[in-house]
Amino acid sequence: MELNIISIILGGVSLVVGTILGKVIFAKNTKKTVEDARSEAQKIVSEAQFQVETLKKEKILEAKEKFVQMKADHEKDVLQRTQKLSESENRIKQKEQSLNQKDANIEKQVKENETIKENLNRQTEIVNQKRTELEKHQEEHIRRLEKVAGLSAEDAKTQLIESLKQEAQTRALVLQQEIIEDAKQKANKEARKIVIQTIQRTAAEQAIENSITVFNLESDEIKGSIIGREGRNIRAIEAATGVDLIVDDTPEAIVLSSFDPLRREIARLSLQRLVADGRIHPARIEEVVEKTKKQLEDQVLEIGERTAMELGIHGLHKELIRMVGRMRFRSSYGQNLLMHSRETANLCAIMASELGMNPKLAKRAGLLHDIGKVPDEETELSHALLGAKLAEKYGENPAVVNAIGAHHDEMEMKYVISPIIQACDAISGARPGARREIMQQYIQRIKDLENLALAYQGVEKAYAIQAGRELRVIVEADKVTDNDSEKLSFEIAQKIQTEMTFPGQIKVTVIREKRAVNIAR
Repeated sequence: MELNIISIILGGVSLVVGTILGKVIFAKNTKKTVEDARSEAQKIVSEAQFQVETLKKEKILEAKEKFVQMKADHEKDVLQRTQKLSESENRIKQKEQSLNQKDANIEKQVKENETIKENLNRQTEIVNQKRTELEKHQEEHIRRLEKVAGLSAEDAKTQLIESLKQEAQTRALVLQQEIIEDAKQKANKEARKIVIQTIQRTAAEQAIENSITVFNLESDEIKGSIIGREGRNIRAIEAATGVDLIVDDTPEAIVLSSFDPLRREIARLSLQRLVADGRIHPARIEEVVEKTKKQLEDQVLEIGERTAMELGIHGLHKELIRMVGRMRFRSSYGQNLLMHSRETANLCAIMASELGMNPKLAKRAGLLHDIGKVPDEETELSHALLGAKLAEKYGENPAVVNAIGAHHDEMEMKYVISPIIQACDAISGARPGARREIMQQYIQRIKDLENLALAYQGVEKAYAIQAGRELRVIVEADKVTDNDSEKLSFEIAQKIQTEMTFPGQIKVTVIREKRAVNIAR
């Protein structure tokens, strides 16, 4: 602070000296006398000293005021810190008091628990004494009864248990047989009723998808443009679409041949655009095919959304909707996959309603049960397990996931709707006109099925019935026991599953019959 005051004073002195020098120069320039200059200088010096003293006093006063203000602020800060310290001390004291109180309560509870434990120990000793006395009285009572009856307690107990056991087994067997027979009659009757009503209430199309598409032309002159010079155009179309174009003598028509309906649809739409445009050359063909593929992707999504809307299914993931749309261009044994899935969904909803279950959940599972047949990438998983994996990935209900994975018995059925999906899938695929096979292949498959069963020892006859969906095996009763029949049924089913290719599932029934024939004369 003193350094600040001295610097201020020196600054004032320098200011005054500068003023004096200026005035001296001014007096010299105006040619005043030396005396006048001296008197003037003394006067100026006096004034400067007076100003310096005045300025010094003002600065000292300002410094004192600032010092007083800083001191007050410091004291205020110290007071606030002191208050905070006192508050912290008070809180610590309160916590100490609370902890002391808790310690006292804990000690009190420990003492009370010890007292209770002592009381319990005394009561336990009394109870043990009473129990010992009671056991002695009971043993004495039993000895007296045995002496009167002439039979030990263990023998009497054994005889009573055996008699009650035999009576209970007899009654249980009779009751069990009655319940089983009654349940079978009611279950078969109710099941037939539900299945028949479900099938009758669902109208399904029976049109079969072909492996070819006929593209109609306005005139045969366009065939030359489609073929192109030296066949360049037709080769470009086949390379871009993967579809074989058959140009023969059929008037005003070209046949598109491919096992993939999606490729045939891309080729058909591309040809339609090229013919309408008139510009048909390899570069234009590739451009139109690419545009058609993008357009068909949008169409696939639109088909999926329209299908979900028509069936009243909401909240499907966008990828699942796209897969549903792709089903429109897939077929299974000649049956359109989307039509099969829609039909299965309607069947599931009706059957679930008949059984008092959730029809919306069943319809959802029915629509999605074959999404594993339209994957983006080929995998080694079966379509049922792959479909379950995709449904789980896109957040479907666990019951729907289980129904998809279990509809070919490749996963354990954990929900009630799972067997409904399996039954409705079989109904949709097995009805007349739904699927087709070449007659020779079908007959050969039936023969292979019967020959497979006849190869086992002890098999007398084998018949493939219900269009090859059930195999009935009749065995010789002298060579095959009941236990062997169950084992034989399992082995035949496993061999069919591993060695043969077949749609749906095949039921294997082994029949063992023992006949005793006599003639009364």
